[in-house]
Amino acid sequence: MSTNSKHFSFVLLPRFNMMTMTTVMEPMRIANYLSSTEPFTWDFRSSEPGMVKASNGMEVFCKGLQEDDACRPDYIGVFASWGAEKYRNQELSNWLRRQSQKGKLLIGVELGVYALARARVLAGRTVTTHWSWKPGFAEEFPNVDVCEQLFTVNANIASCSGGTAGLDMMLQLIADDSGEQLAIEIANQIMHYPRRSAESPQRHAAGAISKDIHASVREAVKLLEANVEEPYTIPQICKKLKVSQRSLERLFMRDTGCTIVQFSKLLRLQYARVLLTSTKMSVREVSVACGFNSLSYFSQCFGTMFSKRPSEYRQAWPDDEAAPSWPGTVYSFIRESKRGT
Repeated sequence: MSTNSKHFSFVLLPRFNMMTMTTVMEPMRIANYLSSTEPFTWDFRSSEPGMVKASNGMEVFCKGLQEDDACRPDYIGVFASWGAEKYRNQELSNWLRRQSQKGKLLIGVELGVYALARARVLAGRTVTTHWSWKPGFAEEFPNVDVCEQLFTVNANIASCSGGTAGLDMMLQLIADDSGEQLAIEIANQIMHYPRRSAESPQRHAAGAISKDIHASVREAVKLLEANVEEPYTIPQICKKLKVSQRSLERLFMRDTGCTIVQFSKLLRLQYARVLLTSTKMSVREVSVACGFNSLSYFSQCFGTMFSKRPSEYRQAWPDDEAAPSWPGTVYSFIRESKRGT
């Protein structure tokens, strides 16, 4: 190992996302392959040493969080997915706080930002997380600014939304540490071009299932997403977009496969699911926050979509759901709606 090598510690929480971990690790492996020296080394750690199982069932052997003179990390990535919104471990929080005080770069990957927030190292910082968990994180940690973009790097705190965003974040970190040319050569090796900036969006037009989605439909979806608590009526949307209701309803059905009312309900149920599993809000509070005026109607809609009433779903998640489903996509919503007709 070169004395100039940067060491990366992967801190894995139960049910971490294997794909995300790989996208962060592989650019470092390829950097070593392309270099005459060994610019990066890494290890795997956990607050519970031993085999840690990923969400896909694969396992990685991890050592503990003990101080290790032979492998003092420069980068510490906390990798977490399902269930991390409720994961609490004081040993991990204390260790992360000590590493932050030493000036190490802490990276919250996907739901790993929950662990950093609970370690009290994010106050006043701007971070990102997977778009589907952003509302719950913002509700739980109002002192942290959470944005929807691929990744953030700010002083000794970084964050990554997960998935392939890990490639873009690591290529940026490698460019900053070892030079732009090495980052370009790594990107060429993995055929990842163009490289996306930190501020790039996490997803295609929200809810779009067609590449050719009409501009009016795209703007309507943005309005629906931005006003979950007090949903716009169809006439209000049409007035803002300066389009006739008949035209918008026709375009919306053509491009998404469902009506505006159905799509609005889908978005609000997705939002409710996240708030139920990641906050301490009561079911009634969640119902109001998601634009449902009737608690009984909210419970009925939620049960139809997720096969459990809101209170039952909260109790089951995450312990009783080994591989949680997410029947909240447009495709799934349309399919379930057709079954009910």
